Amino acid sequence: MAGWFIEEGLVSDSDPVVAVGPHAGNPHYLPSAGSSAPITGDTVLLLDLWGKQATAGAVFADITWVAYTGAEPPAPVSRAFAAIARARDAAVQLVETAAGCGRDLRGWEVDRAAREVREQAGYAQHILHRTGHSLGESVHGNGVHLDDYETRDDRRILPGTGFTVEPGVYFDTFGVRTEINVFRGEGTVEVTGPRQRDIVRLTN
Repeated sequence: MAGWFIEEGLVSDSDPVVAVGPHAGNPHYLPSAGSSAPITGDTVLLLDLWGKQATAGAVFADITWVAYTGAEPPAPVSRAFAAIARARDAAVQLVETAAGCGRDLRGWEVDRAAREVREQAGYAQHILHRTGHSLGESVHGNGVHLDDYETRDDRRILPGTGFTVEPGVYFDTFGVRTEINVFRGEGTVEVTGPRQRDIVRLTN
């Protein structure tokens, strides 16, 4: 993956995160020689990567996808992924609705919308981070964060800004997260890449 970044002329401040099994259940996991694990069959694999073009003023993209290294994920994994996908879409819908009617929208409100979906699905104790962060020339920009967890970000999401939407739920044996990038324009909202709808199956 790091080699592909080089081939495509992309730069990043660190290598992508490839996390399997219990490591995917740690939202702050970073692979290292001492903490890595092999990719084996029948396990959850989480890929988180961020990068930007190597040009002045370029803005980061930051995405996460989830796969299963087998024919069919276990039911608990599928249920958890379905919940975070609904949470992601609820957050985007709130931003779209607010932009469409010109209503001021605060970062904490979007976090709350995504959190409520997961809580209603029974995952309140498995939410371990905010819903998203600002994107800029640094991967964690200095704009509004979608945060009512670590802090209560009361700043307005202004036209001309970009941010991630990345709800996840985490367990001792696995974790799932879906991460997309959103740009708010003047009365418009654009999701800048595909939304993962289903867990990717990785089989030989």
